[in-house]
Amino acid sequence: MNAPALRVPRWAPPLLALQFLTRVPVPLLDRLEPGQVQIGLVRAVGWFPLIGTVIGAMTAASVLGLAQILPLAVAVILTLIIEARLTGAFHEDAVADFCDAFGGGYTAEDVRRIMKDSRIGSYGALGLGLAVALRAALLMSLPVAEQPVWAAAAIIGSACFARFVVVAAMVFIPPVVSGSGLAKDIGGGVNARTVLTGALAAFPALAAVAILHWPSLLGASVVSALFLIWLRGMLMHRIGGSTGDCLGFAAYTGQLILLIAAVAVPRVG
Repeated sequence: MNAPALRVPRWAPPLLALQFLTRVPVPLLDRLEPGQVQIGLVRAVGWFPLIGTVIGAMTAASVLGLAQILPLAVAVILTLIIEARLTGAFHEDAVADFCDAFGGGYTAEDVRRIMKDSRIGSYGALGLGLAVALRAALLMSLPVAEQPVWAAAAIIGSACFARFVVVAAMVFIPPVVSGSGLAKDIGGGVNARTVLTGALAAFPALAAVAILHWPSLLGASVVSALFLIWLRGMLMHRIGGSTGDCLGFAAYTGQLILLIAAVAVPRVG
């Protein structure tokens, strides 16, 4: 007889998503068995956009709050420091690894080896520096003083959108066969139900963006779809699939895309 499937408590997937994407301690998860954690992490993927919304809300509150007493540029830099502490610079680390690997690697083996190396090279330093600088510039370009509600919606929406791009990438891009980690062990279990959960989790934040300025969300969605098509083709050609760092790079890119859309066409009123 087959062993009965492990039952995962309903509260576990969202808390596992919180623990996975942030440095927030979640002692309640100590109650889970290793098998429950593995199953729960697969289901947690659908909750990534909700955790992105929470992270975005804290980022927006920090920017808008600090901007009341400090120049906007200073408020943005301090906010990025606070957010990096909250998330453990999770996606920033992926950006650096991705740029190092695909900038300096020639063969598939080279790319995978460099991506696993914890040291940062010139491609990674430059790629990460430019990505963070671009995000800082975009945050400074938002109408924080003139239209704080829209600025907050754009910041929260971009953080949520970034994590939804990860869900889409897991479905659209198969993991590297010989790989391990998020893309292989977790992403391989993502299905239509996970995508539906992710869409529902993303709905409040993205609906706010659409209500306040629908061209931003539409433009970001189209550009992100094209980006994922390009990313899939490039990854399948270079290494045969995606890895956790590739998914993190996709998340950071998705966040930048929505922020660019938010400032490209200024909202009136």
